[in-house]
Amino acid sequence: MSYIELSLQIDLDFNEIMMAELAELGFETFVETEDGLEAYIQEELFEDLAVKNMLETYAERTPISYAFKQIAKQNWNEEWEKNFQPISIGNDIYVRADFHEPQPNYLYEIIITPKMSFGTGHHETTSMVMEHQLTIPHQDKKVLDVGTGTGILAVLAEKLGAKYVSAFDIDEWSVENTIENIALNNTSKIAVRLGTIEDEPRDKYEIVLANINRNILLQQIPSYATFMAEGATLIISGFYEADIADIQAVAESVGLKKVAQLSKNQWASVVFKS
Repeated sequence: MSYIELSLQIDLDFNEIMMAELAELGFETFVETEDGLEAYIQEELFEDLAVKNMLETYAERTPISYAFKQIAKQNWNEEWEKNFQPISIGNDIYVRADFHEPQPNYLYEIIITPKMSFGTGHHETTSMVMEHQLTIPHQDKKVLDVGTGTGILAVLAEKLGAKYVSAFDIDEWSVENTIENIALNNTSKIAVRLGTIEDEPRDKYEIVLANINRNILLQQIPSYATFMAEGATLIISGFYEADIADIQAVAESVGLKKVAQLSKNQWASVVFKS
């Protein structure tokens, strides 16, 4: 099976949002590099014009250069291992791969399988959501994780005491990766599936998590609100500080109130209450 490799030179702050955008276009494997990102898609799924149009949209925000080439399938896991380093989030969370040494001095240690799914905690958007999670009681709460990626937020939710987590993603690779990470972390209260918010079974949750991107959030926040119980919390990220006003306007239009905010390197994460 042949693949198309996209070699992308871009500000590293854009890497995680690029992975999310490219995943929506069918890319299934990502390797972060010193000057950007390498992304891979099965040749038969590759749509040249769709990818170029997406990249040109972001070129309005930051300098981008890119190139495509056809390659044979390779050992993605080996490539990923070369780039993944453990990180700490605050004083309480340590995120590592299974080949790193444990750090028992942290309250919450999360193990992420060395694969290329979106969301390892390294990007500001993921780490800020996790910081918010630390401030919100999860004990015996039901949690909805929208666009779970690696499952890192769902795993943290269970470690913080959630009694049930529903997690889903549109990407098969992410769902497979999340299932592996659930097992690695000995978490048993997370149900993961392939799909979207539109086909999520109707239920009410005390906490909703969504680390995606600006456009999807603007479109889907009204849907998230329908899954929130009275007094529930919505934690979102994947957008810039400059986007907060637009995000907040949509949230307030469906009765949500902003209660907290974090910003790092121009990225933002906001907490709303129903």
